Amino acid sequence: MSSFDLLPGAAGSPVLLHVPHSARAIPDDVRKGILLDDAELERELDHITDAYTAEIAERAAALAGIRPWRFVNRLSRLVVDPERFPDEREEMLAAGMGAVYTRTTHRGELRAADTDPEPLLARYFRPYAEAMTEAVAGRLAATGRAVIIDVHSYPAVPLPYELHGAGPRPPVCLGTDAFHTPPALTGAAHEAFAGCGETGLDSPFAGTYVPLEFYGTDARVGALMVEIRRDVYMTEPGGPAGPGLDRLASALATLVDAL
Repeated sequence: MSSFDLLPGAAGSPVLLHVPHSARAIPDDVRKGILLDDAELERELDHITDAYTAEIAERAAALAGIRPWRFVNRLSRLVVDPERFPDEREEMLAAGMGAVYTRTTHRGELRAADTDPEPLLARYFRPYAEAMTEAVAGRLAATGRAVIIDVHSYPAVPLPYELHGAGPRPPVCLGTDAFHTPPALTGAAHEAFAGCGETGLDSPFAGTYVPLEFYGTDARVGALMVEIRRDVYMTEPGGPAGPGLDRLASALATLVDAL
């Protein structure tokens, strides 16, 4: 079984909803390398998982006038985090949270510090990156452009692992990139999420995800990260979803249609 899914949308849609952090699944052989006991692991998953973001994207896709494509990670980011740089470029290495995490959200020990990340990178990270690259290339070939909308969530109260947690924490944070996020894309997102509360930029999380083959070189690839504060749509941490989920799905569909 693949660790990710590319779910087709309309042939003419340039939009790719990317959902990298919504899953909790961890293969048994990977679980053996995690030092937490079962109860501790469940608590860590409550904190680190972008709960219900796959459902938000699924509902948005169904509501959109032209169905977007979706790329969904089916494994927890505790297996690998597909949005990290796999090398020293990754600033989250300082928190023990590069592509393969060794520390928890509360800076405890998740894996041994000397864990070799290569087996997990080879098995999960690189195939994911290659498939995402192919998905973007497919939208470019079909429509002449691609727009990656990263669907994330974040806690209302900063967690100890956050490197930039002291800034504003609006209901919706838009992460941008100077090259890949044109003003029109940011403007469309502000309008789409206006009914969900304040929409801020690049705080507490900044940047976007673009496959490295296109990053910083291909302006046909647009990208925006949508970070939703979890108390807007669910009970934290790890609790049930509430009525805010439908409102957010509708807003995301509005953004998709604007693109």
